[in-house]
Amino acid sequence: MNGILNEIIEKTRYKPRFQLPRFSFRNILADSKAYSKYFLNFESVSELIRMDKILIVDDEEDIREILGYNLKKEGFQVFLAENGQMGISLCKEEKPDLVILDVMMPGMDGIEVCEHIRNTPGLENVLICFLTARNEDYSQIAGLDAGADDYISKPIKPRVLVSRVHALLRRKEMVQAKPSGTSDLVINREKYLVIKNGETLHLPKKEFELLALLASRPEVVFERDVILERVWGTDIVVGDRTIDVHVRKLREKIGDDYIQTVKGIGYKFKG
Repeated sequence: MNGILNEIIEKTRYKPRFQLPRFSFRNILADSKAYSKYFLNFESVSELIRMDKILIVDDEEDIREILGYNLKKEGFQVFLAENGQMGISLCKEEKPDLVILDVMMPGMDGIEVCEHIRNTPGLENVLICFLTARNEDYSQIAGLDAGADDYISKPIKPRVLVSRVHALLRRKEMVQAKPSGTSDLVINREKYLVIKNGETLHLPKKEFELLALLASRPEVVFERDVILERVWGTDIVVGDRTIDVHVRKLREKIGDDYIQTVKGIGYKFKG
């Protein structure tokens, strides 16, 4: 185990997207108690250090470099392609979590690339975000019709880019998480519905996302910082009290038997 982590520390160029509380990787390696306590929320070391993969496909080198630089700073693993064919090849090889795709490219344009990805087995669930010129309604509509999940208008502001990427990845996590719930509580992520004893509950968005996050991994404790990042994101400043209020409202609607408070740490879903 220590050998694997040491190899990761020495070889990786980028930092993970979260901050390790109180411990660095090396301190954790030197302190087994600290290690076991911190990694309570992770099934494996590979889950902890996994970086989301993002593929950028654009024929303009400066655009590729600017986007790549800002996403690498956020801890993402970034791949660059200068044309549609190269983008498809890299997509098949790396299976990225997200493809940022320019619409207007010579040869195979972004619409064709999107359609190809959507029709390739194993890539159906890859997120696709188009880059379009400002007020280019036709490209935006055509991209969404081809199967894109979102679009970003040029010129691109780095903070907006990072925020949209985080939002897309959170959406994917919510939709593709393992089926969750119990025999009397079912959570439908695609329709944003909760069914309790046969009765459909329509929860506000943040309450639903909080419940879906906790239920995605029953009996696993989610720390408060993790909940804040995954449900509210990094661009909105909210306090711990916000989580408590949402948990209280959820308990009022679904009952007290599902969400357990872990004092001093966070919350977990009782499976």
